[in-house]
Amino acid sequence: MTQDLKAAADAWLSEDPDPDTRAELQALLDAGDTTELADRFAGTLEFGTAGLRGAVGAGPNRMNRVVVIRAAAGLAAYLKAKGLTDGPVLIGYDARHKSDVFAQDTAAVIRGAGLDAVLLDRPTPTPVVAFGIRHLRAVAGVVVTASHNPPQDNGYKVYLGDGSQIVPPADAEIAAAIAAVGPLAEVPRGDDWQTTGDDLLNAYLDRIADLVPADAPRELKVAYTPLHGVGRTLVEAAVARAGFAVPQVVASQADPDPDFPTVSFPNPEEPGAIDAALELARSMDADIAVANDPDADRCAVAIPVDESGSWRMLRGDELGALLGEFLLAPGPTGVAACSIVSSSLLGKIAASYGVRYVETLTGFKWIGRVPDLVFGYEEALGYCVDPAAVKDKDGVSTLVRVLQLAAQAKAAGRTLQDLLDDLAVKHGLHATDQLAVRVDDLSLIAQAMERLRATPPATLGDYTVERIDDLSQGSETLPPTDGLRYTLSDGARVVVRPSGTEPKLKCYLEVVVPVSTDVASARRRAGEDLSGIKQTLSTALGL
Repeated sequence: MTQDLKAAADAWLSEDPDPDTRAELQALLDAGDTTELADRFAGTLEFGTAGLRGAVGAGPNRMNRVVVIRAAAGLAAYLKAKGLTDGPVLIGYDARHKSDVFAQDTAAVIRGAGLDAVLLDRPTPTPVVAFGIRHLRAVAGVVVTASHNPPQDNGYKVYLGDGSQIVPPADAEIAAAIAAVGPLAEVPRGDDWQTTGDDLLNAYLDRIADLVPADAPRELKVAYTPLHGVGRTLVEAAVARAGFAVPQVVASQADPDPDFPTVSFPNPEEPGAIDAALELARSMDADIAVANDPDADRCAVAIPVDESGSWRMLRGDELGALLGEFLLAPGPTGVAACSIVSSSLLGKIAASYGVRYVETLTGFKWIGRVPDLVFGYEEALGYCVDPAAVKDKDGVSTLVRVLQLAAQAKAAGRTLQDLLDDLAVKHGLHATDQLAVRVDDLSLIAQAMERLRATPPATLGDYTVERIDDLSQGSETLPPTDGLRYTLSDGARVVVRPSGTEPKLKCYLEVVVPVSTDVASARRRAGEDLSGIKQTLSTALGL
């Protein structure tokens, strides 16, 4: 072990206020685990547009009380430097390991800086904070959450007073303020923050209930899982307040559990994550199954396929199209938006109802900021169905909207699959898929992107590459981002980008197949075409 590494670890031990991480670090020192120590002190968690996210543990390259206190002090310094002091900082947290402790540390630091702090009094879904910032006229908001990341992770998500997630240059300015924080002992802390609970939650629930008209159909049998997260209590209350029967909940996943014991990965997009919900749905002959991710800002939906008891989960783009058709059909005044990696179908739906449409970069930090937004979504199960109240993805209000749509279809003797088929006949079958490659060495992702830029493919599957946009150059409508967009023949497209929250390279595929009346045949052809694109793209990536 080098002297520098030992000195860094000793310095950390001297100021870490958490006995758990101090003991953990001391054990690594006693064992002489140079590899693990070197990783923990290789750098610091980078504060970006996703805030902070990483494994809980000792060291600057982990999530812990030292890192959180510094982040809170940097955020407070930024707010004061910008004159954003005329209102509180609202702080929420999920049920992951140390979330409550990190939230209390944040409140203490905000108060120590002379700013007002309001701390939610219980683990709460992330969209409650996005709602509460504007409801309480806060100057900023913090949510301690790692969303759908693995159990060992936690994170720190920051909003400003408009209720939207931070974007450049605020992220870099906050990061600089964090870097300027001195010794931890010199960070002042208070203990007189305010708390909120029922009043804010009731305001949020009332807003959701108002989304559903009094005369809307409500007969529906629903299976639900919060995936061991914090969604259940609020979802049950929101559904009941909107006039629907309370869903039956997967018992083994009903209560918050930071270890997520029944799933290998607490993300409803991952294979097997909602199997328990599908089993419950079959056993109760449900009309629909719904799921939230652990912090309930995402919503997943599954539907029965046929009479045999087979079910399938809707792709994020399918649900986005259904919600888009539902919410845009009245021709609202405003803008519909989705990310560049989401299906192009929403643009066609919007055009058919005279609604303006825009594309944004990936993430609700961009979608939520679209002026006059009336509906926005991204394919990763994130939906904004009430932008006037929540300028972020919201799995609770989305779930209620989905029940409204499904009940309306049921009352007319139809299903969500029927509605998808209607869209395919009207606009062509827009089929999407994803190729995601997880790596242990992040340099492999940079190398793959470099290969694609140096030797771009001329064809992908049976499609000709007609145009390549290097998104790192930006455009008139999009800021620069690391990504490549391939426009293919016949309306197909591929977007390749590194994930912003996981060690993955993600590739988003879409094909458009014309439909007369035989939707099933078009669906089979689309599946074959997507498979061909995926195979050739995988070869081109070289991973």
